Amino acid sequence: MTSYVRPEQRSLPSPSAESAKLWTGGLDGQLLIHRCRACGRFFHPPGPVCWRCHSTEVGPEPASGRAAVAAFTINRQPWVPGFPPPYVVAMVELADEPDVRLVTNIVGIAPEDVRIGLEVEVFFEEWEGPDGKLALPLFRPAGGKR
Repeated sequence: MTSYVRPEQRSLPSPSAESAKLWTGGLDGQLLIHRCRACGRFFHPPGPVCWRCHSTEVGPEPASGRAAVAAFTINRQPWVPGFPPPYVVAMVELADEPDVRLVTNIVGIAPEDVRIGLEVEVFFEEWEGPDGKLALPLFRPAGGKR
């Protein structure tokens, strides 16, 4: 494992009414993903209707925060000042609902050691956005494992 060093800056999201809880739930330590109350399934990105059963009885609910790396790339270009490469941009599939995937960064591990199937867990990095505090969901190897 490598220790994680918080970058000086990040590109921050512009939360919508539907996505706001995804970006602020981490302030309370929760990964909030939209879930359908009719069929019980999580879905992402958040929206007003479940794409599976078309129910409008949906809203953010806590997910476990466990996931597995489904795809990734190692960025080696200095695109964002204050956010030095190399860093891993990954798509993770949630353990709660494997067809729900999030794009995130994998940290706490050497980029060269990231692999498909790596079990990861969420943690949150707090930032001050233009409309208040945000907590970005990032992922690191689960339980300190590689």
